[in-house]
Amino acid sequence: MTITRIVLLTQPAEGAVLGKILNAHNADLEISVVSDKAALADLAREDLAATRLLSFCSPVIVPGELLKALPGPSYNFHPGPPNRPGRYPSVFAIYERAAHFGVTVHEMTDKVDAGPIVAAEWFPVPADATIADLETLSLEYLVAAFKRLAPFLALNAKPLPRIFIPWSGTKRTKADCEAICLITPDLSDAEIDLRKRACGSLLR
Repeated sequence: MTITRIVLLTQPAEGAVLGKILNAHNADLEISVVSDKAALADLAREDLAATRLLSFCSPVIVPGELLKALPGPSYNFHPGPPNRPGRYPSVFAIYERAAHFGVTVHEMTDKVDAGPIVAAEWFPVPADATIADLETLSLEYLVAAFKRLAPFLALNAKPLPRIFIPWSGTKRTKADCEAICLITPDLSDAEIDLRKRACGSLLR
């Protein structure tokens, strides 16, 4: 079996860049970009025999039925390290004053951020970093990881080799983030400043 098409679950701007990276290694590869649940539902009705799905920094959860319909593992490029699964990992890294952060690439399963890991990297959190700082660094590291894996993903139908790093930590949710990104009258000035750095535009 060969892979003739890669579907990128990401925003259009990111998809255009990532598609060019893949086509640089396989000019005949068909690239499709989808961004939401409706597009995924349409995808599920297509012939997926030679299709690979890659999710890049997308909050959209891929249904287990779709993952099973694809011929091989789908991969998620997660903007957080293996000890920070779930939503908004950068928010919690800053709020909890983490010394290090990172990125993870893993097989997708019907459970979010739980599949076998194929790549992971860490980097120090800059002093007084904001969510924008950390997300910028995360994106740089994820793009670099994508470039390293692109030749294999574009030319090889086999699964990527797994590495023996487990997921750990608490899997955060959107509700967890909303609780942190709320300013109330009882908070100290220091706490408000921390929440502003951690939440940025998510602050309420």
